[in-house]
Amino acid sequence: MVHHTISNSNTSAPSASSRIKVMKRASRFRFLAAALIVGMLASCAVQPPPPTPAPLPPQRTEPALPLPGTVTDGAPIGPAIERARSRWVPVRWADLPGFEQDNTTEAWNAWIKSCERPGPTFAPLCSEVRRLSLGTPDEQRQWMKARLQPYRVEALGAPTEGLLTSYFEPMFDASRSARVGFGAPLYRPPAGLAQRKPWYTRQEMETLPEARAQLAGSEIAYLADPVDALILQIQGSGRMRVTEADGSQRLVRLAFAATNDQPYRSPGKWLIDQGLLRGDVTWPGIRNTLAANPQALQGFLWSNPRMVFFREEALSPLDAQFGPRGAQGVALTPGRSIAVDPQSIPYGTPVWLSSQGPVANLQRLVLAQDTGSAIVGAVRADYFAGWGAQAGDFAGRMKQPLRLWVLWPR
Repeated sequence: MVHHTISNSNTSAPSASSRIKVMKRASRFRFLAAALIVGMLASCAVQPPPPTPAPLPPQRTEPALPLPGTVTDGAPIGPAIERARSRWVPVRWADLPGFEQDNTTEAWNAWIKSCERPGPTFAPLCSEVRRLSLGTPDEQRQWMKARLQPYRVEALGAPTEGLLTSYFEPMFDASRSARVGFGAPLYRPPAGLAQRKPWYTRQEMETLPEARAQLAGSEIAYLADPVDALILQIQGSGRMRVTEADGSQRLVRLAFAATNDQPYRSPGKWLIDQGLLRGDVTWPGIRNTLAANPQALQGFLWSNPRMVFFREEALSPLDAQFGPRGAQGVALTPGRSIAVDPQSIPYGTPVWLSSQGPVANLQRLVLAQDTGSAIVGAVRADYFAGWGAQAGDFAGRMKQPLRLWVLWPR
């Protein structure tokens, strides 16, 4: 609205008629102004109010991650937890040797793999685990301190020293068909495997005509050395550079499929019992002993009645960066996956591992993702070293004391 004002002046007073005209004009102005105000108010009265916007749906937000520097190590830590084969004793984070020095980003790939098939305890944390995949080790450590409680793993009853061994994924040259230089077969499960429990022993499979007949057609490939075939069967999986019938080569994986249900017996112990092996109970030492005593080879192979059957898997470039699938059902990560006794430590559990010995000094975050027939007890782990000859040499020599801590949600 515009307000009009009438200014005073020093001129002489106007005549009566002039005053009347002025008064009439002023009256008309007041009437027009009043009409204009009423019209504007009426116009405002008939306009509908603006629509009320619909409420927005609630937004889903990711859980807030703790900021560095917000976690203390002085909160109450609670009681011990007992499992079927172990006792977990709560400790402070400062009790974990080397925890502040580990490059935990190397372990995060293994943790993300576990989140592909998480158990109910760790599934709620997986969204945060994935968000921290690009975090720094300090950020990852702060998150673990906020979300997890460390527990020292102990044996039930009298304390016993833990044991760390290692396993690997062998990689060998192979031929799709038997030929000169390649005569050690690797088998897929034969059709009649389920009809006999236990199935034939290793020696019977090589000597009994009925066993050989049932195995016919189950050959996957042939290796050059029967000791290599035994190593692959003991490890439970491996890689092959296989030469096909047309001469082409490709890299494949042999994954564990079944066994003949016979017990495992250590071929190395058999050599010791024969008085042939002393001291160096490693695969390099075993090979040297067999090279010096070739007459012992057949007895050495037959000393272990257990046979492992395989299934063949394609090995893509991405698959080749990880190991075979462990008992949790996820691919293993070299140096960050361990096999455990699941009655002591559940699959998918992050574990702090400490082992010092002649082979390696290890203080690092690992994931419990596998098991094995020889991995029994509370403080017992088998460390996945990777694949190939270097990993095999490491795994063949690894046997040293072990301490373990599980990292369990608060």
